[in-house]
Amino acid sequence: MAGERRRRGGDGPRERPRERLRDPKLRQQQKPPRGSGRGRTAVALTAAAAALVLGLAAAAAEWKRWSETSRLVTPHPAPPAVPPGSTGPLASPTYFWGTYRPHVYFGMKTRSPRAVVTGLMWLQHGGNLRHTSEQNDGVSRYGWLMHDGENFGVQEIRDEGLVLRTEFVKQPGGDHGGDWSWRVTAKMEGKGPAPLLSLFFYVATDGQGTLRPVLENGTRLAAVAGTAEELGDFTLTFLPPTGEGGEGTKYASYNFLAAGVPGLHRLTDLVRHSLRESSVFSPPGRPRRRFFGVSSTGGLPGEVPRGQLLLHQVTLEPPAVLEVTLESGSAAGTRRGRLAGPALSAALARHAAAFEQRFEDTFRLGARGASLPQRRFAQAALSEMLGGIGFFHGRSLLRSERREEPVPGAESVLFTAVPSRCCFPRGFLWDEGFHLLLLGRWDPALARDILAHWLDLLNADGWIPREQILGDEARARVPPEFVLQHSETANPPTLLLALERLLPDAPLPYLRRLFPRLRAWFEWLNRTQAGPEPFTFRWRGRDADPERFLNPKTLSSGLDDYPRASHPSAQERHLDLRCWMALGARVLAVLAEHLGESAAPYRDMAAALSDNDLLDRLHWAPELGTFADFGNHSAAVALRWHRPSPAPGRPPPAPQLRRDVREAPRPRFVGALGYVSLFPLLLQLLRADSPRLPALLGSMRSEKQLWTPFGLRSLARDSPLYLRRNTEHDPPYWRGSVWVNINFLALRALHGYARAAGPHRERAAELYRELRHNLVANVFRQYEATGFLWEHYRDSDGTGQGCHPFAGWSALVVLAMAEDY
Repeated sequence: MAGERRRRGGDGPRERPRERLRDPKLRQQQKPPRGSGRGRTAVALTAAAAALVLGLAAAAAEWKRWSETSRLVTPHPAPPAVPPGSTGPLASPTYFWGTYRPHVYFGMKTRSPRAVVTGLMWLQHGGNLRHTSEQNDGVSRYGWLMHDGENFGVQEIRDEGLVLRTEFVKQPGGDHGGDWSWRVTAKMEGKGPAPLLSLFFYVATDGQGTLRPVLENGTRLAAVAGTAEELGDFTLTFLPPTGEGGEGTKYASYNFLAAGVPGLHRLTDLVRHSLRESSVFSPPGRPRRRFFGVSSTGGLPGEVPRGQLLLHQVTLEPPAVLEVTLESGSAAGTRRGRLAGPALSAALARHAAAFEQRFEDTFRLGARGASLPQRRFAQAALSEMLGGIGFFHGRSLLRSERREEPVPGAESVLFTAVPSRCCFPRGFLWDEGFHLLLLGRWDPALARDILAHWLDLLNADGWIPREQILGDEARARVPPEFVLQHSETANPPTLLLALERLLPDAPLPYLRRLFPRLRAWFEWLNRTQAGPEPFTFRWRGRDADPERFLNPKTLSSGLDDYPRASHPSAQERHLDLRCWMALGARVLAVLAEHLGESAAPYRDMAAALSDNDLLDRLHWAPELGTFADFGNHSAAVALRWHRPSPAPGRPPPAPQLRRDVREAPRPRFVGALGYVSLFPLLLQLLRADSPRLPALLGSMRSEKQLWTPFGLRSLARDSPLYLRRNTEHDPPYWRGSVWVNINFLALRALHGYARAAGPHRERAAELYRELRHNLVANVFRQYEATGFLWEHYRDSDGTGQGCHPFAGWSALVVLAMAEDY
């Protein structure tokens, strides 16, 4: 899930006129008689004509580049998949407000561009200010325990002895999305004196809307009166803290901050800049203590504000309970009372009971014999994905392969789940298809809405950028070298995998809006990722500096450093992409027939790409006994230290780790048994009686190859690049670890083959049972030990690795537990 690399430049058509003038016959014809005035005139005319031709060619080339750039940033002309106004508070009140800020520990906003945002920060005095979720900030555990994706959620955060429980409930009413209430409960683990704790509740605008503080005794921010275009009038009220259980008012010190905001991505910096160790906590009969309190500073120096921030700081000793309510002005006539105190407790209890019942009705884990801890784990996995849904607004930074200069894309909005709140709090194209498999089971309407938002990102050519970095908050979390999105780079079309499940129950008007966009996207893939011969495909965008890497990465495939041909070339045939295209053709054929559209082209393509004999001819490697990529490949490569020659008068440069090729590459199959080898099985393109199935099933069950007690490893233990680093600073990623998304596809496929008539059904059923047990048991065990779902798992002992929490495709473990494929 990293960014792209450099693309080739150049402009072929510009050279053609010069080549024409180099033709000897043309030069002979253009030669004038010696000493002739007429000849001198002819020379001048010829030179002028040549200059004109060159000028026209240059203009044509520039026009072509301009046209391509224009198409790059122009939205697709088909009617939008998300109808205008359909996400607003009147058309979609249930999903209008939400925890749509996945990069913060706790915050809410609306599905609106330039939305008013709310959030929580905290500071244990003597510690660090917490706001945005960061993998290495020392917070030991956090995540949603319950979240229904609509009206309520419960989260627990553990931070150096502090336990924070954040809860919210929404209440419908009025024309602007209704009301909501928060409850934050703070307590300390263990015994001993409680440290001073500051909780910072804030509301901020981003270019539109106004906020007015309502002060109590001149020092306490009791409420904020606000107005915004999509919210109308609203009031945010900060209730006084109480003791645990809501008993009695808790002593606290108060500070407030009113400042201009240069951008929402600078909120943490702004608050940190305003902290001064000049405030005093002085409870009656207790020692006085100094603490860091906010004080108005006018904003960050040298930065121009474009919005407002109002912040309420409450400093106290845990345990304590704090509540915040937002009340919509348009809901005043229907409101039965403020949702706080006992009323809030009752609402939370009702929603929690409804969530548990809905979860059991959906996944039937209790009926299947899952223990209470296993059910709680599965609820948390689903909830963390739902709590990680975000709403983003902004422009991607794009570059055409024919133009070096990046350009901002069209202004876009995106409603999407994210892979990880701390590492990847933004949209990723191939991840989202896996997310929607689980979301579609829990809430099909929500999944359809997200899918439609993704398809509305399509540009005029039919391209969707693989990584969506929309808005300053999203861009602030991405290294600069990964921000740029390249127009030749694809990603696996997993959205079609999700659509295949959503399709039978989706409304026809919805499918009709999707169809022209799906067709354009699939045609773009078919056109731009075509391989060297019919019915072959090749991922574009492999790393452009092959000597730097042991094996140049293929980020567009989603499998990043999975071994491909050692020397990238136009002759490569990529097996996984061919299988994804077969799946896409199959799904589009079904969709077209469902809508009464012409399905023959998709049906014919699906038949050709599913033809097992043709698949054998193009991708079966007899010498390897498996399916494989084909390309210009050498197996004799290694990383070696090289010391560059020093420049005269300069100190010797540091040694560099560069690739050493000991045997020249040649066109052949790539000897890398792993996830790519399994794709004809994973996407169920092989017939149930295929003679190739026993070899793949054998590789899956072989402990020397893919089998582990924790799931299938990504690259066989006996493959040359198993667990090998790609560069000095680039550890193995898809070279041995166990990944839940591909293991889910394996379970899904084995489940299908075990039910299909054929000679291998019993073997498939046996593998299915063992693999499901191993995968589920390990992901659950690691969650119990650490409190997190992980990006991938070590194949040697099952330990979670990479980003955490990673409740993106790792949450597919819930469907595996439910045996819902």
